[in-house]
Amino acid sequence: MTAPSHADRARSFNAAAAQYAANRPSYPPALFDAIEELGGRSLTGARVVDVGAGTGIATELLHRRGAAVLAVEPGDGMAAQFRRTHPDIPIVRGNGNALPLATASADFLTYAQAWHWTDPTHAVPEALRVLRPGGALALWWNTTPLDIPWHAAQAVRIEKRFGTHPAVEQNGSGARAALSDPTGLLDFTGHKVRWSRRIPIDTHLANLGSHSLFLVHGPEASTTFLTEEKQLLLDTFPDGIIEETYDVDLLIATTS
Repeated sequence: MTAPSHADRARSFNAAAAQYAANRPSYPPALFDAIEELGGRSLTGARVVDVGAGTGIATELLHRRGAAVLAVEPGDGMAAQFRRTHPDIPIVRGNGNALPLATASADFLTYAQAWHWTDPTHAVPEALRVLRPGGALALWWNTTPLDIPWHAAQAVRIEKRFGTHPAVEQNGSGARAALSDPTGLLDFTGHKVRWSRRIPIDTHLANLGSHSLFLVHGPEASTTFLTEEKQLLLDTFPDGIIEETYDVDLLIATTS
């Protein structure tokens, strides 16, 4: 099989938008506390643009914090799911490489699990254009910590079958992309928040299956792997409930 392109992986979510919305993890309140502290202002009343909003998992949480939030999403399927789930939050079509927004119009630009789909040579200048003076660019990823034994064992199995576990791969790749700022004008500060959620094994497997690494390999290959994985997990968690642990890796930079 020819290796899927970056664009193929980015587009793969559109066919799995409902699965993504139902099973992907959220983010802890401590993440948004850190964004406010490091960004130098409250989210309440701030104009926030959530880029690559997907089905709106982060967008909804920003909205609940009192932000005046606008979602930007390029994908047909993801945008349609967003509108079904969050009819009260505005959304426009676009991507981080060419934001459909006025200059100096946002207090925060946020990218939840999305910056690695951009081209920083375009996305960084666009962020600097759209942010107001003193505004903040906040990028974050839920990553899988490999000091948890069952997570580490599963990551090895995924890599043997498909390649690097997507939530492990993003631990580092997103930071490298951000820190390759072509303008030299962004000075990122990093922050990490560990959190966890207890969920049924089937929810965990559906979460895994909603990642592009699985989606681009097609349903047959993914279903075979996930069926095998379910039995292995039941051997370890016979009550059918697991605790997924995440490290949210946050990078944030403010403009002058």
